[in-house]
Amino acid sequence: MSIETEALLQEAKASIEAAQNYRSELQHRVQGLDLARQQIKGSATQTRAVLVQHFQELQGTVSRLLEERLAALLLEVDAIEQDSVRPLDDCQKLIEQGVSTADELLREGEAALRCGVGEQDDKLGSFTKKALQIQLDSLPEVPSLAEVSCLSAQLDDSLLPAVKGRICTHGSVASHPPVQIDELVERPGGILVRWCKVDDDFAAQDYRLQYRRSASSHFEDAYVGQDSEYLVLHLDPHTEYLFRVCARGDGRWEWSPWSIPQTACTTLAPHEWSPGSEEYSLSSRRDIALKNDSPLCGAMVLYSQAPTYCCRQTLTFKIISAGQPDKRDSVGVCVDRRNGQDSLQRDQAVCITTSGAVFVNGKEMTNQLPAISTGSAVTFDMEVVNVFPVNINNNEGASVKLRVTIGSGSREVVFDWLLEQVCEGLFFGCSFTHPGWKVFVF
Repeated sequence: MSIETEALLQEAKASIEAAQNYRSELQHRVQGLDLARQQIKGSATQTRAVLVQHFQELQGTVSRLLEERLAALLLEVDAIEQDSVRPLDDCQKLIEQGVSTADELLREGEAALRCGVGEQDDKLGSFTKKALQIQLDSLPEVPSLAEVSCLSAQLDDSLLPAVKGRICTHGSVASHPPVQIDELVERPGGILVRWCKVDDDFAAQDYRLQYRRSASSHFEDAYVGQDSEYLVLHLDPHTEYLFRVCARGDGRWEWSPWSIPQTACTTLAPHEWSPGSEEYSLSSRRDIALKNDSPLCGAMVLYSQAPTYCCRQTLTFKIISAGQPDKRDSVGVCVDRRNGQDSLQRDQAVCITTSGAVFVNGKEMTNQLPAISTGSAVTFDMEVVNVFPVNINNNEGASVKLRVTIGSGSREVVFDWLLEQVCEGLFFGCSFTHPGWKVFVF
């Protein structure tokens, strides 16, 4: 085979490979178009269903409210009519009694006049006496038309135009939500959700984050506020969850359309305190520890159930309630669990005391953080800076240097921590001397 033929063959193979790649990319784009078309049609179908259901419910509610209001007004008319007619009925009864008495008196008078001469005096005397007793000059008072009720309906003519104006502007259809989920990061027993605005003209005042299991149909609120990220905790590992977010514009009360739902799951076991200690009481999820009023009244380190803290994660200790501080109190991270210790102020551990002092391998640093009290949040962040190789001559294993950042309040302390060996995970712990300290770890 000549060199020219070989070159043509190679060029043909390259062209075939390029055509295959080109076809593969086109097919991938066709799949992307199919997904986009499914999203458009699926969201349109869902939007139609939501609109129909909303306006049917609105129509039914408005109709019911109008019927209830009409019934209430008609009852009010009936009550006013009955109250107004009742005095007239009473007056009419008095008049009818007077007419009946006058008719009877007339009959007696006419009969007395027709009597003979012998009986006429007695009859006329009796008639005159009876007429004086009846008080023929006493007449009941009949109210004038101005004094009695004249019912009318008072209707606000501005209601219909106002309702019509609200109905004409009620609801809207948006093709793009103003906010979308930007990142989903797994955390021990949870998912860190980050979102961002995609509409620069939309001024967001608050955000609302919801989530649900993939197998469920009901979303529940996880967060409402101004932050653009939130850690959703108490999620079951290896279980898929759907997340969505929306926003509320500045000065508005209604929420924007929801973002495109995103699916995520965590494979990391949640942080848990180790059970079985008489010094501490734990919550049902074992993520909250309360220092008991133990008769021993001594300090004891409570460790995590397992070494679940890993580098490039944020470990947070939230102080729910505070007791009396002590110089041995501490919260922090350590390489191993050592029973019988009264503090994390030891080697192979980093910690912060309730007074804000930072200890590294049992030695206090010069930098200090704010004192810990109720509501304080202490964070630990670590990343690997360098891994030192195995020293065969000294029969030593590999060691690792970690860059540690401890935050409390608005301040941080950053330092390097040298470990004698590489660890896949670290334990966390706390120690308090006096009762009343309650710590939530996540």
